[in-house]
Amino acid sequence: MTTYPGRIATTPRPRGVGPRITAGLAHALGLPMLLLVAWGLAATRATSRFLPDPVAILEAFVDTWVGPAFAEDVLPSLYRLGLGVAASIVLGIAAGTVIGLAPWLRELLEPLLEFLRAIPPPVLIPVVMLLLGITDTMKVVVIVSGAVWPILLNTIEGVRATDSVMTETARSFRVSRWERLWFLVLPAASPRIMTGVRQALSVALILMVISEMFASSAGLGYRIAYFQRNYLIAEMWSGILLLGGVGILLAVAFGLVERRVLRWYHGIREANRA
Repeated sequence: MTTYPGRIATTPRPRGVGPRITAGLAHALGLPMLLLVAWGLAATRATSRFLPDPVAILEAFVDTWVGPAFAEDVLPSLYRLGLGVAASIVLGIAAGTVIGLAPWLRELLEPLLEFLRAIPPPVLIPVVMLLLGITDTMKVVVIVSGAVWPILLNTIEGVRATDSVMTETARSFRVSRWERLWFLVLPAASPRIMTGVRQALSVALILMVISEMFASSAGLGYRIAYFQRNYLIAEMWSGILLLGGVGILLAVAFGLVERRVLRWYHGIREANRA
């Protein structure tokens, strides 16, 4: 308690866990609930069948995705998405580390990397389809062709930005190259790498849907396109809603992993703010 002449001031007590959780849920769900109410009101007044009300979409969601379609379409799509993201992370970090550590290699490959990065990944789908056929491998390759670039480029920049003083200090103490890579270069580049992974997740989700819209007979992208072609509007919106849910789950999972991997980084930032 802090006292001042003529008055008494008390330090406010921190709120408990319950009020904090309630406030967090209110902030997280407030705007979506308002949007749903506005959508429902607009759907009751609209004459177009292409704008169903949220209740119809929820019923179509349960009827469409709670059942065999989940195992036949959703799980294979998530499996291909996971493979594509994992391959993008491994390739992006490995290639980005090598290129970032070798200035001559970076200068040599920079024009080629810029050329390949400028090609939209959906344009490569017919080419990959001709080379690999209509297979799961083709869809995974399409995901990797777009998701690898944010990780690769951010890894290169993160490795390049490693503190030169710390690098020279490690060399003066005769720290081996592998130890410098594992305990200095990669930790220093990890904030940029995690930024690239965050960007790659959204790109991978988009490419997963696009790859399944081409000559496919299963998957989320195929089902959404099928519903659109057959004017099953509520079912189509339910697929879009499911994709949004997948995106939210990916963001939450990534946030948990990022806080664990970059615990030291966030600790330094908090200490600098104090």
